Amino acid sequence: MQTYCPDPGPAGRATGLDVPGANAEAERLLAAWPSAPSPAQRRRLAAIFLAAGEPGSALVQWLRLPLGERRAGDGLNDDLVGALTKAESRRNETNLVSAVLAARLGLERLWSVDDHSADTPDSSDPAERKASADAIARAWDNPATRARQAEGALLERNLAQPEGLLNMYRAYNTPGAPALAYRSDFGAALVEASPQQFGRQYVSYWETRNLRMVANIRDVLGRRPGTRLLAIVGAAHKGYYEAYLNQMHDVRLVDANTVLR
Repeated sequence: MQTYCPDPGPAGRATGLDVPGANAEAERLLAAWPSAPSPAQRRRLAAIFLAAGEPGSALVQWLRLPLGERRAGDGLNDDLVGALTKAESRRNETNLVSAVLAARLGLERLWSVDDHSADTPDSSDPAERKASADAIARAWDNPATRARQAEGALLERNLAQPEGLLNMYRAYNTPGAPALAYRSDFGAALVEASPQQFGRQYVSYWETRNLRMVANIRDVLGRRPGTRLLAIVGAAHKGYYEAYLNQMHDVRLVDANTVLR
């Protein structure tokens, strides 16, 4: 919960809105959003997005403000301003890629699609938790994992080279990358031999999570048919995204390496 679910409480107290109310207010504001919103309107919407549990979209509004207007006011108190300022340099794909790109493109928000409703609480039995962790670790100890680790280490060593980061993205988006990830991780877990079938439970969670993430993507695409959508996700999800999205009747996938060449 601490890792994946940001606490909207401070923004909720600042705006007087709970999460459902903040989401409804954000939709209301965006439905009548002017073509040239004032800084006060952007600060207000940023506060509403924080209260709605959408910090990525709040950061988009923050980045669209002129530097001199990135301050407290209109629902943003000093603590929320501090959180947004800190978020500008937080090293993750939402803050450093998605929000920055959305702001540059003149977009007003991001769409969160990750879904952890398939997560289940860890067992209360320490022995069972250890047995599960050990079983998955044994499954992951295989030649495909070592091949992934070696490739990853080489890519990281070369990050400082010209096009080092682009080469990493290119490697993660090669046609064979999803199959290697599967052999290393999920395929290996499917056949691990614990009596409790921990590996099959793990794969069930993983497939369900990806199905729900893709359902969220499809929902967003359906709101504005014909639009383009960039989905940024961890490399292990990529094969599942493509497999599931490729079944949709009104979705056309574009190879990322077409852009990364």
